[in-house]
Amino acid sequence: MSSSRLPLIDAMKGVGCLAIILHHLAIYGPMSEVVSQAAPQLIESLELYARLAVQMFFVLAGFLVAGQLTSRSPAMSRSAPALIWKRYKRLITPFLFSLTSAILITAIVRPWFEHESLSPAPSLFQLLTHALLLHDILGIEALSAGVWFVAIDFQLFASTILLTLLMRRATPHWEAVFPLLIIVLSAVSLWFVNRNSQYDSYAPYFFGAYGLGMLAFWSTRPSFGALTLLVIATLGSVALYIEFRNPISVALATAVLVSIAAQKGWLNRWPRPGILTWLGTRSYSIFLIHYGICIGINALWSVLFPTGVFINALGMLTAVLVSVGAGALLYRYIESQSGVIGKNWTTALLIVAVTTTLVLESMTW
Repeated sequence: MSSSRLPLIDAMKGVGCLAIILHHLAIYGPMSEVVSQAAPQLIESLELYARLAVQMFFVLAGFLVAGQLTSRSPAMSRSAPALIWKRYKRLITPFLFSLTSAILITAIVRPWFEHESLSPAPSLFQLLTHALLLHDILGIEALSAGVWFVAIDFQLFASTILLTLLMRRATPHWEAVFPLLIIVLSAVSLWFVNRNSQYDSYAPYFFGAYGLGMLAFWSTRPSFGALTLLVIATLGSVALYIEFRNPISVALATAVLVSIAAQKGWLNRWPRPGILTWLGTRSYSIFLIHYGICIGINALWSVLFPTGVFINALGMLTAVLVSVGAGALLYRYIESQSGVIGKNWTTALLIVAVTTTLVLESMTW
């Protein structure tokens, strides 16, 4: 089964990226603070539950990466460093542009918009740690919402590729043994590591969800569907019995849904291409760009419409739509293009934006 452009997975990503935007709009006011006066339960629900969509993304990422880890996959003809470098470039290129836009917008609004949601003025060292995806590991404050997810996604991918390389060298029957290793590692993550939030800057904390996604892919192998689905259910159910956690329940539900859909052939057939699949294709760019957009519109609304529930609800909707539009542009001109970083206009634009940001921030110190 091909793991590229599966409509159901794209649609799930589309729903997930909208949920993350709404979650951040709920916690980064002041528009949500005004709206909460009339709909406190709605804003609270977005704060508490919309963020759980990241668990779905981890499961889907595991599902998709498992599709690359077969002896028939073209990816397996490349070395592990080459695969990891390719993944890093794929993640970091739109990441750099979106992070720059976020800190530039923050620098522009900082003089007249005082709010706790603003990230601090960046230093060159802070920018470097973000570019290397080491900010959380080094305890550096994030410059944009959700950047932790990018770092964890890269850690999970790199770890999985290295484990695959070790298994290939250890035994010629690695494709049969490797799922057993993933089951063990997923159990350790779900039953032990994930219960300690002090590890949430590292891949093992989230490997349970990632591993469930990989198992969901392997459930499509002939005569392994029911057994693998039982393993998925057991891993998740035991984890929830030990300690109930909403993120794990979402990861389990996602893995079960994707496993059944994959076995039934629904991933390739449903839904028909539409707005959700369009959003899903661009979900990474939308996810990356939305923080700066939300900060900018919150700042603008705080001046133009400091009160009024309806107009601030409209502002939140505007932030969602503008984030989607900006993400579509980021996808078209950056994420979907090759050779973006180099001796070209896009790199020059990035350098100018970073320089402008540092100058603006230095003027406010």
